[in-house]
Amino acid sequence: MERRSFIRSTGLAGVLAAGVAPAVVHAQASLRWRIASSFPKTLDTIYGGAEVFAQKVNEMSGGKFQITVHAAGELMPPFGVVDGVQNGTVEIAHTAPYYFFGKDDTFAIGGAIPFGMNSRQMTAWMHEGNGMKLMREFYAQYNIINFSGGNTGAQMGGWFRKEIKTLADMKGLKFRVGGFAGKVIERLGGVPQNIPGGEIYQALEKGTIDAAEWIGPYDDLKLGFFKVAPYYYYPGWWEGGLELAFYVNTKAHAGLSAEYKAIIEAASSHAHLDMQAKYDGRNPQALKQLVAQKVKLTAFPKDAMDAAFKESMALYSELSAKNPSWKKIYSDYAAFRRDQNLWFRFTEAQFDRYMQAARL
Repeated sequence: MERRSFIRSTGLAGVLAAGVAPAVVHAQASLRWRIASSFPKTLDTIYGGAEVFAQKVNEMSGGKFQITVHAAGELMPPFGVVDGVQNGTVEIAHTAPYYFFGKDDTFAIGGAIPFGMNSRQMTAWMHEGNGMKLMREFYAQYNIINFSGGNTGAQMGGWFRKEIKTLADMKGLKFRVGGFAGKVIERLGGVPQNIPGGEIYQALEKGTIDAAEWIGPYDDLKLGFFKVAPYYYYPGWWEGGLELAFYVNTKAHAGLSAEYKAIIEAASSHAHLDMQAKYDGRNPQALKQLVAQKVKLTAFPKDAMDAAFKESMALYSELSAKNPSWKKIYSDYAAFRRDQNLWFRFTEAQFDRYMQAARL
């Protein structure tokens, strides 16, 4: 059979199954890219998201598209990765969007904001709602096209050297908290500290800070926070589901073939799913280990939660009044969140409450 006729009649899948590789597959150029991560190698879950992504790109391209992953500080500082992608120093960054609220508060919406959506709702907004479209319009001014880079799920509230009994105990508290959430901590009277993950333990141990949050039990156990701060609070109301991102330089992405673009998108989806599965799978046992270390597991007092919610909503109103980008994206986000919470109220939340109270 004539080659082109065979390919048309069987399709690409049939060609590959028959062991006949069409010229278009062989024509793909070999390519080497780099990812600058905002995370240390010791955190195999969140740093590992970039490694999972790079490995999947390698596999799907038959080894022709190679991406190396570089931990925080290897190529650039952990909070310098957006600049690195924007100016083309690296092709990709893997990071938490809210770290870059100093450039524009709107960055935070692409990651997590206080009292925002949980991980499933965030994925739905990004991929079924307008989230991806709106964030890409915003990121375009930074020469970035974004892809989902994982989700941690709801986080813990962090480690405190002293007990928080009421809202008043937040006054003057030096608290390491991720990015944008510090704006609310500040409004509660706290003193937010934006410190990279690899530097938190030393600051907490030395008393440079009074409290710190990272993600949850699996990472927190690795980082050893329980050794220097006995009170472990929940929930992390500022991160109901942190959406990580792969930021790709727009020029580099535009230069890819259609096949390589499809591989990038598929690999990001795989890494996104893989990260949350790892956190959900590993956190329960890690929490048991922490409790065995006599960690004092404690809920935030209600007056602190209520005040944080009130200040968060006031902050969002203020930002909407002065930042057009924030207003445009947050308005869509808030409407989607409202409908999601209505739906979850009758389904997920009711089912979860029942199952968590049942004797299993």
